[in-house]
Order: sequence, then structure tokens, then C-alpha cells
Amino acid sequence: MKDWSALATELYDGGFHPMLINGEWREAQSGKTIEARNPANGSLLATVPKGESADIDAAVAAARKAFEGPWSKFTPFERQALLLRIADKFEAEWETLCLSDTLDMGMPIQRTLANSRRVLGMLRFYAGQAVTIHGSTIPNSFPGEIYSSTVREPVGVVGAIIPWNAPIAGSIWKIAPAIATGCTVVLKPSEEASLTVLMIARIMQEAGLPDGVLNVVTGLGSEAGAALAEHQGVDKIVFTGSTATGQAIARAATGNLKKVSLELGGKSPVIVCKDADIEKAVPVAAMAVFANSGQICIAGSRLFVAREIHDEFVQRVATFAANLKIGQGIDADTDIGPIISARQAERIAGFLAAGPNEGAEVLTGGCIAEGDHLQGGHFIQPTVFGGVTDEMSVAREEIFGPVISALPFDTIDEVVTRANATPYGLAAGVFSTHLGTAHKLAHRLKAGSVWVNMYHAIDPAVPFGGVKMSGYGREGGTEHMEEYLDTKAIWINTD
Repeated sequence: MKDWSALATELYDGGFHPMLINGEWREAQSGKTIEARNPANGSLLATVPKGESADIDAAVAAARKAFEGPWSKFTPFERQALLLRIADKFEAEWETLCLSDTLDMGMPIQRTLANSRRVLGMLRFYAGQAVTIHGSTIPNSFPGEIYSSTVREPVGVVGAIIPWNAPIAGSIWKIAPAIATGCTVVLKPSEEASLTVLMIARIMQEAGLPDGVLNVVTGLGSEAGAALAEHQGVDKIVFTGSTATGQAIARAATGNLKKVSLELGGKSPVIVCKDADIEKAVPVAAMAVFANSGQICIAGSRLFVAREIHDEFVQRVATFAANLKIGQGIDADTDIGPIISARQAERIAGFLAAGPNEGAEVLTGGCIAEGDHLQGGHFIQPTVFGGVTDEMSVAREEIFGPVISALPFDTIDEVVTRANATPYGLAAGVFSTHLGTAHKLAHRLKAGSVWVNMYHAIDPAVPFGGVKMSGYGREGGTEHMEEYLDTKAIWINTD
């Protein structure tokens, strides 16, 4: 078994890690820095630049110069080859990337390592897509006189802003389609977890990515992120994060009417029908929330269970939760890692108090997790609330922590109405052994993704995104490529 603790000490020793602009590793123009601390024990990992609007200006200028210069001459086949080289280097350095993610934001190492198929698959999927971009020849009302066609062109400079809960996958989901289509990128990672993104930039640079195609500016969302969202030199903004921030970004983008793609929050329902396979459904329904300590936008935190099996099923979920091991992410047998910050842990603790105050019953958990091995970190016990009603805050608001709210239901029509009674629409889960029931629910639920007898499945070839207040635009699939392309119509008089 690997000694992840020893490797962690070698990886980050509290030193300064610069950001990447125009192929150069730089400090912020102000000279200011941000501390990157391990959420599992509070130790200082490194410091990174506190980029501000001046640094965003420099990064956007570099991206524009690259887009209009050498990068524009890369053929689709050359972009494909570049992405394949990047994928190979990612594969060679996968364990180091995973360890960085675990140290930077707390995701258990067993989970980060398991993401290789998804991340490497994304890089190679978009490499394949790079050579499939084409327009159309279109018949018109002037046959033999006018030739009409379309071409697909990259939108230009893309501003990308990602959250802290999955830096590796979040970065690649923004960068890879941009490279495939010929766009350039200015990426602003979360101030809570920037180190892995800087490592990704270094790997891509070593793989031969031309200067200015990818620029990474670390800093605060309220400063660097806001400056990127409203920048007049950015042609498209892509954002993953909270709904409130997404709304602010959409407003900021109106300055030059830049294109916008938003993947926002959720309060996803998981519906367990009376004919569900309980043995298989319990662990999946539990980990629909507890994976990554509940810090997942698609967390299935509203657990609707048919009344006939409600008590047994929910008690089994509570027992499963109680047996999950809480610990530091670098411990190979950890199931529940830390919460990203003290602020987020305090927010979750507020919901843990609100549940019982509103009449919910704590079936397991419900407290801050403590222990000698958890000193200095931010840990929350995996929690299951029973006796929840739809009006309670734990059933309405996105908690972004390891908290399940269990609710009984009686009929399919009833549960569909209740499941859809939310401003969000990111994901949903259904457990049933009856094919007709599964189909009916999948079609009636208002969500961008519906999983049946499973949860969390994401594949590069399958589009992902939300409806309603969970955002718009899609990541994954050929639909993702469309988000980075413009269509130009060409008319030629052949007479």
C-alpha cells in the first residue's frame, strides 16, 4: 500500500506556486498571495498569487493574441494530437494529480484515483471530436446561381470559472472542448482549491500547448472572477458553482453579450419505489449524497421512499451511513473526508441544527465529527434526517454537505409533483424493478439527468447540465462542442 503521507510531504511544502499567463509563470501584479491549506488538518500546503483585474487583463490579452496568432493555424488533426499527448501525460502523472486534489480540497484518495476513466476519457473523447467539426452545404432558392454553405468556427476567448469540489474533472471539462474547437482559455479556479489546476497547466505546457492558449489566474471570485465575467475581451463565459453566483455572472456577461454556459446548484430527488431492489438501492442512495462528503452539485439529498418500505429502507440507509469511516483523504480506507473550509462546515452545522428545530428526527449523525485523527480539520458526520416534510429548510435548500432528508410518498403522481416542486433541476434518481414505472418517472421528472437503479454515472459522450435554476448549456457529448462554436453562413454567386 502506498504511503500517501510521505508523498504528500514531498508534493507541497508551503512554498509559492505561481500562475500561468502567456506561457510564463508569474506572481500577481500586486504581489499579494493566498494561502492554500489542507482542509483535513489545517496545515499550510502552499501560497498562490492573489490575481486581480490587472492580471485578468493580461491573461485575456494573452488568450486573444494566441487565438488570433499561431493557435489559429493549428489544424483539427494537430489539436487532436495535442489532446492525445496531454491525455498520455495525465495518465503518467495520475497519482500525483489525485494526491494534489486530495490535499487541496479533501476528496478521499480512493475516489480521486477512481476518476481516471472519466478524466482520461474526456481528454481522448474531445480529441476525437476535434476532427469531426464541419459545416453543411445547403440547397437554396437560387439553384445554379448561388452556392450556400456553413462553416463552424471557434467562439474565441473563453473565460472559465470552476468550483473547488472537483478541480481535475472541472478543469478538463472546460479546457478540453476549448482546445478541440480552437478556442483559447482564461481559467479562474476557486480560491479554496487552486493547486491542482496549476499542476494541470504545467502538464499541458509540457505536452506542447502553445503559449497563451491556456492561462490560469488564481484569486478571489469577487475580484478575479468578477473581472473575468464582465471582461469585454472575453467571448464566452463558462461557470460551475452556486446559483446565486451564476446569476451574477449572467448579469455581468451582458456588457458585451458574451455567450454563457452555467452549471449551477441542485436539490436532486432520489425516488425509491415499493418494488425497488432494497439491497442494491441502499448503498447507491446513500452514496448519492455522501460521496465527496456531500460536496457535489448533483447530490441526491431528497430521498423519497414509498411508504410501504419507507421505515425499513431509511433505517438501512442510516445504518450504512453510521458505518462510513470519517478521516483524512490520504487514508486509503477513508469514506468521508473533510469539508472544504470552516465557513462551509459552519453553514452545514446550521442545517444540522435547523432540522430538529423544524421537527425532523436525527436517525444518525447530526453533529460535527471529532477525534484525535480529525484535529485541525473540518468534518461533519454523515447525517440522515427522518420525519422530514417538504417545507423544511433541509428539504428545500442546497446544503452541500453529507445530509440526507428522507420523505415518504404514496403514489407516483404525488411524488412526481413533490420532486419537481423545487427551483432546481440538475439531476434525479429512480429505483424500481418495473420498467414501465422507471420510464414514466424518467420522462416526468424535470431534471437534466435522470439515473435509474444507479447514480452519479457521467460519461464524456453523454451530455450533462441542468434546467430551471440549475443552469443552461451542456457539458459532455457533441452538445458540448456546440457550446464553443459559432456558425457562419457563406453565400457565393456562381454566375
